[in-house]
Amino acid sequence: MKYRVIIITIILSALCGSTYAQKSQFNPITTGVTSLNIAPDARGGGLGDLGVASDPDVNSQFWNPAKYAFTESRGGLAVSYTPWLRKLVNDINLAYVAGYWKFGRYGNDPQALSATLRYFSLGSIQTTDEGGNVLSSVNPYEMALDLGYSRKLTGNFSMAVALRFIYSDLGYSTDGSSDVKGAAAFAADIAGYQTFYPIVGRSECQWSWGFNISNIGTKVSYDGGANNAYLPANLRLGTTFKFPVADYHTLALNLDLNKLMVPTAPRQQDYLDAEGNYDQKAYQEATEDYNNMSSFKGIFKSFSDAPGGFKEELQEIQVSTGLEYSYNQQFFARVGYYYENKYKGNRQYLTFGAGFSLSVFTLDAAYVLATAQSSPLDQTLRFTLGFDMAGLKDLVGGGRRRR
Repeated sequence: MKYRVIIITIILSALCGSTYAQKSQFNPITTGVTSLNIAPDARGGGLGDLGVASDPDVNSQFWNPAKYAFTESRGGLAVSYTPWLRKLVNDINLAYVAGYWKFGRYGNDPQALSATLRYFSLGSIQTTDEGGNVLSSVNPYEMALDLGYSRKLTGNFSMAVALRFIYSDLGYSTDGSSDVKGAAAFAADIAGYQTFYPIVGRSECQWSWGFNISNIGTKVSYDGGANNAYLPANLRLGTTFKFPVADYHTLALNLDLNKLMVPTAPRQQDYLDAEGNYDQKAYQEATEDYNNMSSFKGIFKSFSDAPGGFKEELQEIQVSTGLEYSYNQQFFARVGYYYENKYKGNRQYLTFGAGFSLSVFTLDAAYVLATAQSSPLDQTLRFTLGFDMAGLKDLVGGGRRRR
């Protein structure tokens, strides 16, 4: 064999869950660079992996970059770390750095620039030849670098665009050749966010909604274009309702809906006639059309190509719900639930989170408790440390003036 490409089966098992006896109905959507859709921060992770319409924070780039235009601080920086699939292995992790800075008219700052760096390490894997002899160790990884721009278009509505460079290095050569290389891709996000402050009873509440169309871009290939994989283009819609329950005490109810905008790959079982005869020609033609389809055409086709029709299209929608309690915007408690249909991946889990915000920094943690059997996502932990850069700048500047 001239070369081998590492297939990260543990990622697929984590994102596809358990198989079922009714395998004919099990039909998850497959993509390349699956790590792009892993929630990176502890706040969103504690709310059932949601955040398209929750209060803006430094990690909004992943959920909805349009929220940056509504942040209270002029700038922020955060670092997140997630030990991934610890029930299976001990050296896979996701590291994430996010930052933003607002600018514009003083006191208003209607615009913001944001950037993130995502690094997903798959640990160390030993390479072997066809005889099973160990050749070397490789460290496959996936990374993405983002740059976003958001702007208020009205007093309560903003939009944003984000550009993304993606690099996935999962391949290696067993004979020293360079035929197998890392795969590079480019993608873009388009997002919007709107917030209102309705009066309910005698209390001022906050209602927000948002959308994020992410990872619209090129395909990835590890073999020079002979085989291509779609990026995990995704449509995320969500809403949040935040209301006070007493002095200094608030609750926020959150709901996100997600759908991968990736066409469904043909299956042989879908090309059997009533007598069980297999139409190989039709299957090969469908497979060729799937492989040659552009990413943009695939986005539109993804809403109507499920073999099971409209019912199966609805099964592709993932639901996240979350409840966030806040005391004086300093201490936070979170709980959430993530649901994915059992025939589309079976990711189903509860999440719990906590955080506190003191002066110019915040610290958040989240924990996953899987409700689906044998889920490798069970007991996943996330940690995020954030800094208010504008507050830190004022604090340092104030200290210098006092001296």
